[in-house]
Amino acid sequence: MTRCGRTEGMRRRAPSDRPLQKPGAEPVKVLLSREMRRHPTQAEARLWSVLRGRQLGGWKFRRQHVVVGYVVDFYCSDLRLVVEVDGPVHDERRCDDEAREADLRCAGAEVVRFSNDAVLHRLDEVLPVLAHRCARRAASQANASPGTAREGSGEP
Repeated sequence: MTRCGRTEGMRRRAPSDRPLQKPGAEPVKVLLSREMRRHPTQAEARLWSVLRGRQLGGWKFRRQHVVVGYVVDFYCSDLRLVVEVDGPVHDERRCDDEAREADLRCAGAEVVRFSNDAVLHRLDEVLPVLAHRCARRAASQANASPGTAREGSGEP
């Protein structure tokens, strides 16, 4: 036995030995999401400033999170709610976005989209819409399975 209580032959994992993903997330997607968190768009940074730390109705949002193989802008796992902030590039990728949204819906997630312009210049209009979607989603989950969903108005 060594000083720290481990037996000989046991070693502490180095950071490089730790898993890079949750089950189901491809390592390349996890690395991509990390890079995207380091370099958010201006609109993503603005929305994150009001979503982080459970500021919106007490709900916990993650940013650039891998959900069913896609890196989504923001995700609330309690509500299974995906929030996407769409810039001009999404106009050219409408078919891809529709297929992605269908896959997310099949997995039980709801997707809400806002334009970059709305987030940057009309955030005071975006937040009530998003808060309403969160409350509606929480209510529908509470009705579907009583006692398992959390209410959005109090502690999540």
